[in-house]
Amino acid sequence: MEKLNFRCDRCYLPDLLGQAGLLVQFSDAAQPDVELRRAAVRSMANLCLSVPGQPYLDESYRSVCFQTFLTVLQSSKTSDVDDITFCMLLQNALKGIQSLLNGGKMKLMQTDQIGSLLAVLKKCMFHGLPGLSIEMPTALYPAPLPQYDKRSPVKQEQSEPATFKKKSKGKQKKGELAEEGREELGDAGNESVLGAGMVKLHLGDVQNSPCSDPRTGTSDVVYVPAGKDPLSSHYASWKRISSSESEYSDAEGGIQSKMRSYQANVRQGALACFLSAIKSIEKRVLYGYWSAFVPDAPGIGSPQSVSLMTIALKDPSPKTRACALQVLSAILEGSKQFLSVAEDANDHKRAFIPFSVTIASSIRELHRCLLLALVAESSSQTLTQIVKCLANLVSNAPYSRLKPGLLTRVWNQIKPYISHKDVNVRVSSLTLLGAIVSVQAPLPEVQLLLQQPSSSGLNNSGSATPHRFNSCEQWRKALPSEGEPPDNPAGCVSSEPCWLLRLCVSIIVLPREDSCSDSDANFPAFSSVYEPCPLRLESLQNEQQMLCVTLLLGLNHSENPLVKAAAARALGVYILFSCLRQDVMFVADTANAILNSLHDKSPNVRAKAAWSLGNLTDTLIINMETMGQSFQEEFSDLLLLKMLRSATEASKDRDKVKSNAVRALGNVLHFLQPCHIANPRFREAIEESLQALISTVQSEATMKVRWNACYALGNVFKNPALPLGEAPWTTQAYSALSSVVKSCKNFKVRIKSAMALSIPSKRECYGSTEQFCQIWSALVVALQRSEDTEDFLEFKYSASLRTQICQALLHLLSLAKSTDLPVLRETIAENGDAIGSHVLQYLKAGVEENEAGVHTDLCERERALKGAIKHLRGVEEQQEGKARVRVALYLEGVLANHANATGLIEA
Repeated sequence: MEKLNFRCDRCYLPDLLGQAGLLVQFSDAAQPDVELRRAAVRSMANLCLSVPGQPYLDESYRSVCFQTFLTVLQSSKTSDVDDITFCMLLQNALKGIQSLLNGGKMKLMQTDQIGSLLAVLKKCMFHGLPGLSIEMPTALYPAPLPQYDKRSPVKQEQSEPATFKKKSKGKQKKGELAEEGREELGDAGNESVLGAGMVKLHLGDVQNSPCSDPRTGTSDVVYVPAGKDPLSSHYASWKRISSSESEYSDAEGGIQSKMRSYQANVRQGALACFLSAIKSIEKRVLYGYWSAFVPDAPGIGSPQSVSLMTIALKDPSPKTRACALQVLSAILEGSKQFLSVAEDANDHKRAFIPFSVTIASSIRELHRCLLLALVAESSSQTLTQIVKCLANLVSNAPYSRLKPGLLTRVWNQIKPYISHKDVNVRVSSLTLLGAIVSVQAPLPEVQLLLQQPSSSGLNNSGSATPHRFNSCEQWRKALPSEGEPPDNPAGCVSSEPCWLLRLCVSIIVLPREDSCSDSDANFPAFSSVYEPCPLRLESLQNEQQMLCVTLLLGLNHSENPLVKAAAARALGVYILFSCLRQDVMFVADTANAILNSLHDKSPNVRAKAAWSLGNLTDTLIINMETMGQSFQEEFSDLLLLKMLRSATEASKDRDKVKSNAVRALGNVLHFLQPCHIANPRFREAIEESLQALISTVQSEATMKVRWNACYALGNVFKNPALPLGEAPWTTQAYSALSSVVKSCKNFKVRIKSAMALSIPSKRECYGSTEQFCQIWSALVVALQRSEDTEDFLEFKYSASLRTQICQALLHLLSLAKSTDLPVLRETIAENGDAIGSHVLQYLKAGVEENEAGVHTDLCERERALKGAIKHLRGVEEQQEGKARVRVALYLEGVLANHANATGLIEA
């Protein structure tokens, strides 16, 4: 039963998931055999897994499974069920819901459905969390304030007094307890800063570097009785109970440890399921439940509601804490429009609390909790998630509407982590600093931070921090007064360059001179201790190069999927080395090895192999452009056909494989020569690969996959040997790209589709007049819709989208023939003003780097417009009388307006 999955014959599904199906009966809450019920739920979860290349479950079966899983999660543990079995039952139900959300692309639309799911997920997120037990309603509803999540008074009374009682039995004094808490703050072996009976709330900057002994530094800490503060930890004292103090034997201890492990797995499964749910719920709907999962400052005399930050601060498992922070990051991502209503710059004295103040209070509490988690965390993986979460918060919070000081605390506390031993922590810390610098306004607070002298920045020890402002009043006193220039604020006079700028330059130019945060000046650099020394492959002797290549090709056949995946990825890096990519034999050997890994049963191996195949096909194009026909003739036709078929098959795999498989398809189709296209063996493979690309562009895959598919079609259009404009697939490809450029939610995908539509260099490549005019009309519509989006984050790409569409329109105009002009004239008559204004803005943009990274200066844009005018004038001269079209005159008017505007600006 447990081995059952979707590979079973679909004809058995009614017997399994029908109204009286076996799995439905066995998974019922009335089933007396708990093991049988658990096996049935697990089998049902396996049926919900997505199998590449096979159709997914019908809607009716999905509904049955979802309701079954929901019922399991809503049920309470009975006395006849042991804790571990109940945990396994919950895990299976959570995995089933996650599979429905991921593989089934299930969209949560109904309020009752969303509320019921979020309620059980919140309940499971805290399952077995030491010292905390909550009771949740059957459903959550959108509300501006935290909802009912009553904590179990029995368990609280049992946990808190017992903890203090055991501590009072020891010989430890009150002062020693405080010292223990301070040592615990930086102890790498401990999981949390929250001590027993005392909570340390970090209000200022952190002096101690994560790389040095934390007890040598100082920090501003306030000690608050645990019963009075919402962040008090119950598990810290429970965790410190030694074996002599515990009241259970070694055997009981093993059972307890196993149970805690299973409970942690339930919490992790709930958070993973929540992450999938976030992607299935519209953001505007999700933010209605903001208060249920994001902390808010507690009212006077009332405890703080449990939230994701409760897990991030209190959970003993680093993996669970990291999962909670990932979920919080997903909620914060794209929240700028929602958070923009926040405001607390003015003191509100009203009988009620406005919603704007509530959101502002929540933002402040998020800052406080995340900074507290930052100094408490010892796991590098979780630490990276904390910093990423802070970066998401900083990118979306409206600091111009909030009281100053928040960014200063984040700035001061993150700087020591720039020298952290873990490279991921260092990278995310720099990303966070970049987010602070990029805050809209610009804010005086950020300007003042950047003007701090380097002596107040990150010196060799990594422990110094800029001057800190402990209160809003002190901060305002330090801001420049009306009569002072902004670059010379009061109390902060320095002629030294910005320390952040110096740091970034040193990392880029001198990456190995970044010294460790240690008092010993002779201590080796971080980059040489924690990272391999950079070495050019060309500098190795031939025998050493051959050894490296031979080892990788051998390891690519390893039975260990982790080793095989790493080897496949390394081959993808090696194929980019200029000394190897021109060797046809090495390229062939690498291609065979990568294709072998592309059919591996491990999804991770296939994903790495697909990435490497994309890199390998990139080198084919580079070699074709640099080495000419000699390389193409030497490369095996049979291997090229094998690559084409394998990439087509991989394009039907999961998204992580598909995104690079379509990239490889585009490159291979670009690489094909006339002899390949005329070869009957290639004909079917070419047709299948093109259909795979077109269907991927039109699919509901992730935006990265669709972006790569549009890019791949653009590469296909570059191959003059393909019958572009004649073959039936041409119409399908243009239709798919035209649809995407008009309506895709992601502007980057729109930009790439517009770019692909502008690639064909001849009018014949666009096919019939009808098809050419359809493309023209689609681009005009796309130009008019270039600011229409539901996602606030997409607006920053709207200018690049308009630039690319204008380039495509001018390209089409420069190729148009006489039969195309009636439609062009009609479009200009209806939308001439809108098109003209966009083209004028395109010309005025000057030097601009578009989404593809290509610099197009003003002269190039003017030349494109003049070229279109010259071509159209020649076409119009061939027509007579009323047939003469005024398109060229219209464009000349646009050019004249641009010239007049430019002259006024210069004058």
